[in-house]
Amino acid sequence: MSNGYAITFVKNFCKGCNSMGKLVVIEGSDGSGKATQTRKLYERLRDLEVNVRRVSFPNYESESSALIKMYLRGDFGGSAEDVNPYAAATFYAIDRFAGFFEWKNFYNAGGLVLSDRYVGSNMAYQAAKLNRKTDRTKFFAWLDDLEYKHYGLPRPDLTIFLDMPPEISAILRRERGREDIHENDAAFMKKTYDVYREIAAKYGWKVVNCADRNFARSSTDIHEDILILVEEMLAPENFGRHVNL
Repeated sequence: MSNGYAITFVKNFCKGCNSMGKLVVIEGSDGSGKATQTRKLYERLRDLEVNVRRVSFPNYESESSALIKMYLRGDFGGSAEDVNPYAAATFYAIDRFAGFFEWKNFYNAGGLVLSDRYVGSNMAYQAAKLNRKTDRTKFFAWLDDLEYKHYGLPRPDLTIFLDMPPEISAILRRERGREDIHENDAAFMKKTYDVYREIAAKYGWKVVNCADRNFARSSTDIHEDILILVEEMLAPENFGRHVNL
């Protein structure tokens, strides 16, 4: 980080304060490096003795992800677009609602939570099934209302979008060696990427470019860019307010 002032501030804040915690979300399409960057950020903050916890969605270890697993393996249709986006979105929303109870007390006690995916991923993957912008805008509003208002999930204080071009993320996914009904459809993944960028602009997400001249940037360089954004959020003048949704 450029300096340790903001991190020192939040470290001291988290140790002795009962105020609401902070939620940082890392978003991006499959193969963009979300899991790697969430882990790197968690380990860096943990080493700095920040009171931090890492979560990820979907939570495949929970029973609440049962419908997601069925959906992704094709039980409700052979392609993602066979399944109504409003129906599929509820699968992910319910899993997130159930998962929140695992970190709710930590967050309410002032802890810093890092999430690999959150509501934004639900918006992107399901709205990619809607061709008209007016339909996507309506869907965004519906899902925002469902997850944040009716389910009571906390809004992120910072959302970082890892902008990895789909042709590069496709290569990285192939190297990983496993794909679901989202990932094995290149056209759908391109639509999802485009919707991610639409959402990032709409909600004021912070964007980290993950490629340079058609090559993926190093995970270390991307990590350093993320650290700068987190430090900015943790600065005392920004503490206590949402930087973006």
